[in-house]
Amino acid sequence: MAHPILAGGPGEKHLLLGNEAIVRGALEAGINVVTCYPGTPSSEVPDTFHRLKDGSYYFEYSVNEKVAMEVAAGAALGGAMTLVTMKHVGVNVAADPLLTMTYTGLPGGLVLLSADDPGCHSSQNEQDNRYYARLAGMPCFEPASAQEAKDMTREALHLARKTEQPVMLRTTTRVNHLRGPVAFDVRPEPAAIVDFKRDPRRFVPVPAVARVRHGELLKSLEAIREVAENSPWNVVRGEGKVGIIASGIARSYLADVLAEQGWADKVSVLELGMSWPLPVKLIGDFLKSVDKVIVIEELEPLLEKEIRAMVHEMGLSLPVHGKCDYLTVQGEYDTTAIQMALAEHLDAQPVSPVCNEGDLGLPVRPPNLCAGCSHRAVYYSVRQLFGDDAYYSSDIGCYTLGILPPLKAADFLFCMGSSVSSGCGFSRSSGKDVVAFIGDSTFFHSGMTGLVNAVFNKHNVLLVVLDNGTTAMTGHQLNPGVDAKVLGDACVHLDIESIVRGCGVTEVAKVKPFNLKATMKTFEEMKGKTGVRVIIAEEPCILYARRTLKLNRPQAAYVAEQGAETDRVLNEYACPAFYRDETGVQVDESLCTGCMVCMQISKNFKARKRSA
Repeated sequence: MAHPILAGGPGEKHLLLGNEAIVRGALEAGINVVTCYPGTPSSEVPDTFHRLKDGSYYFEYSVNEKVAMEVAAGAALGGAMTLVTMKHVGVNVAADPLLTMTYTGLPGGLVLLSADDPGCHSSQNEQDNRYYARLAGMPCFEPASAQEAKDMTREALHLARKTEQPVMLRTTTRVNHLRGPVAFDVRPEPAAIVDFKRDPRRFVPVPAVARVRHGELLKSLEAIREVAENSPWNVVRGEGKVGIIASGIARSYLADVLAEQGWADKVSVLELGMSWPLPVKLIGDFLKSVDKVIVIEELEPLLEKEIRAMVHEMGLSLPVHGKCDYLTVQGEYDTTAIQMALAEHLDAQPVSPVCNEGDLGLPVRPPNLCAGCSHRAVYYSVRQLFGDDAYYSSDIGCYTLGILPPLKAADFLFCMGSSVSSGCGFSRSSGKDVVAFIGDSTFFHSGMTGLVNAVFNKHNVLLVVLDNGTTAMTGHQLNPGVDAKVLGDACVHLDIESIVRGCGVTEVAKVKPFNLKATMKTFEEMKGKTGVRVIIAEEPCILYARRTLKLNRPQAAYVAEQGAETDRVLNEYACPAFYRDETGVQVDESLCTGCMVCMQISKNFKARKRSA
């Protein structure tokens, strides 16, 4: 039976994740091609496309965001209606082609899903990619509900095809991961492929061409501004003299606050769902109708600054309020923050108490490597041999959690693939020994170029490729290193060792991390050498091994003898399966995966067959 996202008909309602709603919207537009690099909070979009593949569209997990953008741009240039998805920091990687393809335009139509992450729930920064919409010259839609996520995706794709200009669909974590009812519309046949007409004076942006195309982009944006002026996503509600302009998920928070507090009759609200290009006339009329304006937007004060400029240009003596103690440039907003900010401007007292999360008394649970994760065995081996004498260059992936004590195997990190290059720079300038860590997916994403640079420039670094056979952190997506049997006929497996040697590295070794003695011996041998050295640590992600490879170990560990030695293992290895009760250290069999590393560290741990 077909999944409702594929088979649901007009008028049906389904409860969908925001990311699933985006998939349905693309299908309702007639999507032809989807490319991506997975990254939270966007990952469920490509994962859903991958899971639902029914032959009506082409889908691929690209090796990084730049490649995903280039494949998508080529597909849209070739006439396909195309969606490319990534998280906000991925747009940094893809920015090079992005800022040129808006000049050339793409006849088939392309939409970029940029999933931003206010609050850094799963990211190294909380950049606001509405800047990219302005920088690249892209119309920008900002949904605030699952229904809008579906409808705006469809409209963005239609607009991209009609205007031949790339469009941004900018979401945030709350929109991607909320669930809500979604009313379906007709799912048509896939969009017709637009014939490509050769035109080097448009599609080959050498300087003489690019100068002309920049002007064409500006003309196109002015034409699209008329679309924004009349967009159903840009609406005015209420008749109060206190004006509120809101965009993104803040629109939903605002609606909740006004309904809960009974303040709706005191304000006029301009909601901007299509937030770029600015609907100047609509905003101007709104500004003339109110006595003061409050701008509510998460992260950067982009709208606020633009509204202030408009007020000045229009010669209005209108107070504009934006960022404040409650509405900051940092982190997510919530109903409490908006309630407190509005109460000051409305001279009102909230009718319900403010929730203070600090009073809930919930225990702190920092993220941690899973029980049975092979990265823990690698980090234990490295710490035993190098301790604090070496410095640890980390990267983006599950293994970044090696930052936590007692492993302490992450001293610095910048971005995907940076561990090799930044580790080389650090070693060169400081003269210190560096051990760099990178995952298999990240190696293919952007680690290979750093490795080539390290060999070319004769750097001194020990690189550890933590090969767990999948893209683990974002949900076990495919990458070129995934086992060929899992890939099937869809993709080709690439061997990391062959690539490393092909890059010119001569000191290469493979280890199985759960063989602690052999692993430590290999690290000890590499420690005594200089230059570029690579150790490939091969062991499947424990969750992936269970779910996909169907591998389960029949044994579990237990504590055979208590004492200082047992406490040492607890403190130095810190497996999540360990716990302490009134008798001492114990192993939770339900969490133990049977890796038996603890038994290799101390004879106080033994193995036994699992309970039935």
